[in-house]
Amino acid sequence: MASIVITTLNARYIHTAFGLRYLYANLGELQHQTELLEFSINQRPIEIAEQLLQQQAKIIGFGVYIWNVAEISAVVAIIKQVAPQICIVLGGPEVSHPPDLPAVAELADYIITGNGEISFPKLCQQWLDAQAPAENIITGEAAALSALASPYPFYTDTDIRQRITYIEASRGCPFKCEFCLSSLDATAKPFPLEAFLQEMAVLHQRGARHFKFIDRTFNLKVDTSVAILEFFLARLSDDLYLHFEVIPDHLPERLKLAIQQFPAGMLQFEVGIQTFDPDIQQLISRKQDNAKTKDNLRWLREYSQAHIHADLIVGLPGDTLSGFADSFNQLVQLNPQEIQVGILKRLRGAPINRHSDHYQMRYDPNPPYSVLSTRNMDFATLQRLNRFARYWDLIGNSGRFSGSLPLIFADQPFERFLQLSDALYVLAGSTWKIALKRLFELVFVAMTDTLLISAADAETVLAEDFQRSSEKGKPTFLQKTDNESDKVRVANKRQRQLLV
Repeated sequence: MASIVITTLNARYIHTAFGLRYLYANLGELQHQTELLEFSINQRPIEIAEQLLQQQAKIIGFGVYIWNVAEISAVVAIIKQVAPQICIVLGGPEVSHPPDLPAVAELADYIITGNGEISFPKLCQQWLDAQAPAENIITGEAAALSALASPYPFYTDTDIRQRITYIEASRGCPFKCEFCLSSLDATAKPFPLEAFLQEMAVLHQRGARHFKFIDRTFNLKVDTSVAILEFFLARLSDDLYLHFEVIPDHLPERLKLAIQQFPAGMLQFEVGIQTFDPDIQQLISRKQDNAKTKDNLRWLREYSQAHIHADLIVGLPGDTLSGFADSFNQLVQLNPQEIQVGILKRLRGAPINRHSDHYQMRYDPNPPYSVLSTRNMDFATLQRLNRFARYWDLIGNSGRFSGSLPLIFADQPFERFLQLSDALYVLAGSTWKIALKRLFELVFVAMTDTLLISAADAETVLAEDFQRSSEKGKPTFLQKTDNESDKVRVANKRQRQLLV
């Protein structure tokens, strides 16, 4: 049994709670009294509460994020009903910006805002010594990065084999993009490089091959970026995979030379574009050289084998449907392997909230607090774009429709895919739980009836894409015999009737 339990609910099993491992590493003498437990948001709250209560802990600390606040609220409510004597401590971004707090804060005994590596152990010791502080909101104390104990030894062998290994080479961000909580940081601070690389060597020796760096600006300090890439270049293997979030307009030659040495399938760069509109960029304090950004994306696609995951945000203050379309079309022309169309979320404490009244920003009161309407985009428009984003993931980002997309796009990628998205929703009535074979059938109908692509052309490209998918069986539009080719339009109409 443990006196202290630290826990959170991950979005998926493959994820690991990096913040919990930092807390555990820095508990000092309390570590031997502490248990680290992880759950998934897909587990039932009552079963999570039961497992936590079995530890008979005096203190339970929860890491609260936008993706798990609803589920943690349910777990905490259960615990407080059956074991009110347990001290509940909440930490994490979702509870770090009082007075803007979720309802679960009312059930907590203590809330630690910001960093917890120093403040959480101190609070636990005070509670166990019956000297608990009177104030229930505690401002987390920041520590010098060199003084923090490493979290990496607390990845288990199972974690390393089956889950993502999160890595942090620096903390903070020097930029002030208002939609991001990192805009509250003073600057970015690196961990001591030599000690960091030693930790990476140990992880690699233990078998870690999937390294996801959570640094907001991996390529900010080129000397450090190159040193890290060279470390992994010396340890290349077919199963190595590295994920970095990079500044899109900063790609010096030394960094390019290192990037070029990686084979395909090993490097993924998350590139936050968000918008190409200079007026919106200025409004939300985002400094981005659009010309350099485009040049760098072209270079990455032409001269490197890195996989590019580029982000756009729907619903920024001042953005319009036509404005977002323009950003999307510009990004499509740059040909990243993935375009993540994300709907703006209301993050507690984010500076972008200062625009809420003027731009009539209305957010869902339920997590993850997606924007519902703005002065320039009404609810119906944002619902259309929500569906656009979902169908884009299924069709554009999945890689399964690579041959069909150019035909769908023609010379108007956003406009044509929005038409396709609208048609798919009419046909399917949902954006979820669509089997792959049926998705191909729906796309065929939408391409031919809505986009007015000839059935023969649509069939040719979709057949090639479907064959590459290795899915069993055939979509109905491929099941006709050769002598039926002159009756394609009749079959197409019959197919539409079956799908509606």
